[in-house]
Amino acid sequence: MLAQTLAKPFVRSGIGLHSGVYTQVRVLPTNEGEGRYFVRVDLPNQPCIPAQVEFVCETMLATELGVEGARVRTVEHLLSALSAAGVDHARIEIDGGEVPLLDGSAKEWCDAIALSGIIPLGVDVPKIYSVQEPVWVREGDAFVCALPSAKTCFTYGIEFELSAIGQQWYTWHPDQEKFENAIATARTFGLAHQIESLQKTGLIKGGSLDNALVCGEAGWLNPPLRFANEPVRHKILDLVGDLSLLGQIPQAHFLAYKASHKLHLQLARKLRPLIANFQENYVHT
Repeated sequence: MLAQTLAKPFVRSGIGLHSGVYTQVRVLPTNEGEGRYFVRVDLPNQPCIPAQVEFVCETMLATELGVEGARVRTVEHLLSALSAAGVDHARIEIDGGEVPLLDGSAKEWCDAIALSGIIPLGVDVPKIYSVQEPVWVREGDAFVCALPSAKTCFTYGIEFELSAIGQQWYTWHPDQEKFENAIATARTFGLAHQIESLQKTGLIKGGSLDNALVCGEAGWLNPPLRFANEPVRHKILDLVGDLSLLGQIPQAHFLAYKASHKLHLQLARKLRPLIANFQENYVHT
């Protein structure tokens, strides 16, 4: 299989979830071997920030990447869309520190990628690593793991006291359901009683009923939902975006319960040396 990039650039802009700052993102084709990376075009010398797990610097309610003083936040939705579409190489120019939330899902990113089109590059993608033994990360009763599997799939569980959410489980099989249909349109969600305290700590300044689902004691403040289990589907969207920082998502059954960006990235860090060792041995055989 050949590595792929975009056929032509596209531009999207909007408000960042946490910063509340309006930014513009320009996603461009790039050359083989460059991978996916961000460029802070608003900073001196336009520093590049690779979309790789080694450059994760913060995971509080979003995934943030950084190189020295340059950072870019809330990268997971865009990266999830690029990874699911098979865009291995992309230059992502941004004129601020946070990727726009848009409608709270990856739908607009997927639509933009589809309009741009995808073209092959003249190099094969590395052979995908297949997980051979369970790899686990756990914190209290929350966990995320990668299990050996004949096909890649994602199972996620969440549990909240609010009855409108409750306990939800969902399994996504990429070979059976398209990402655009099953996962991409699921929006980020929040709890009404947490909004004020989060904003006091400098978070979710750009969140609104237009770009996030909000749940209270009486139910959803801004229905209708796109799926009855939209929240848990969005957690899979986040997981795919975080795992995309490995460059390639390994072949495995990814199983998560009450997890977070922090746990997603801890799992990715555990998988990174296994993938590197496999690819090095594969090249030399």
